[in-house]
Amino acid sequence: MRLAFIKKRFSIHGGAERYLQTLIKHLKNSGHEIHVFANQWVDEEGITFHKVTIIPFTSFLSTLTFNMNTRSRVTGHGSQFYDCIISFERTTCQDIYRAGEGCHAEWLNIRSRVEPLYKRLSFKINPLHITLLNLEKKLFENTKLIIANSKMVKKQIISHYAVPEDRIMIIYNGVDLARFSPENKEKWRDDTRNNLSIPKGSKVLLFVGSGFERKGLKTLIHAMSLIKEDIKTLIVGKGDTNKYKTLAEKLGVHDKIIFLGTQKEIEKFYAASDLFVLPTLYDPFSNATLEAMASGIPVITTKNNGVAELIENGNEGFVMDGLFDARELADKINLSLANLESMGKTAREKACAFPIEMAARKFMGAMQLVAK
Repeated sequence: MRLAFIKKRFSIHGGAERYLQTLIKHLKNSGHEIHVFANQWVDEEGITFHKVTIIPFTSFLSTLTFNMNTRSRVTGHGSQFYDCIISFERTTCQDIYRAGEGCHAEWLNIRSRVEPLYKRLSFKINPLHITLLNLEKKLFENTKLIIANSKMVKKQIISHYAVPEDRIMIIYNGVDLARFSPENKEKWRDDTRNNLSIPKGSKVLLFVGSGFERKGLKTLIHAMSLIKEDIKTLIVGKGDTNKYKTLAEKLGVHDKIIFLGTQKEIEKFYAASDLFVLPTLYDPFSNATLEAMASGIPVITTKNNGVAELIENGNEGFVMDGLFDARELADKINLSLANLESMGKTAREKACAFPIEMAARKFMGAMQLVAK
């Protein structure tokens, strides 16, 4: 099949980007012709890239022009040129939309519960929010098939946009079980810890996510101040590090946190860690959480993470009830640190039920349903 994928930035950074790259690699190896429409990308053999220009000055203009110009470029090849067009962005020219970013209307609802009044009022007039909501309405109305990556996201789409259930297919994100494996600990654990000057005997927590506010880093730092055990926390991802370094200094835990920025070989940091923590405000399905489970480490996240549907409290890790409850998070960290080996083993077993190959097969089935 000749397949067209739409992704504004095709890179190695971010869980969604890594997931798309892995999915495309599998489809490419299966003999399909792959085209990617993007504004930025990292070249990869066997993929034909098509440049989509944008007006980059504001997020609103960037989003609007990416949709307009993608539609022009994709349809310019003729409506029958591609067997299936799959978008990972909020666009209006696809056969399949993967709602990997969830539902923007729901994200605004969540923010409305925690933001001050002036911020809530700004949601009504902010051009970016208006654009995203309009795009969501159009794409949910007109896209042939919507792929949600969790039951949570499917429920939210139906609630906000009244999309018929039979037009939404749930395909959980898959994980590369060979790349993310407990065996990595033997290869990289000691070297990675030594390179980071982590003392022997210290327990290591890992946080992976870009957009620190949404991912709940503030709650994690507060929880660290409540834990007496010798711990270090690795922070991987993009965000305003100065803001959170200041908070850590105020709470007296600055010496326990290591900010690492984005990392290409993220599997080395799973191997070096004992526990994965992501107290996120909203995550349709955190790839990093599933990668951590596949790497054989327990996970702690919130009920607003789609991966929570795969976690039983006390088995693979814990699901927090409160989004900002640092005391609850600290208690769950302490419980996890006392049961790392058994919970890590169970986490790996659960992740093994979601190999990337299975996700790719299901995605392939979805494409065949709507192929021209």
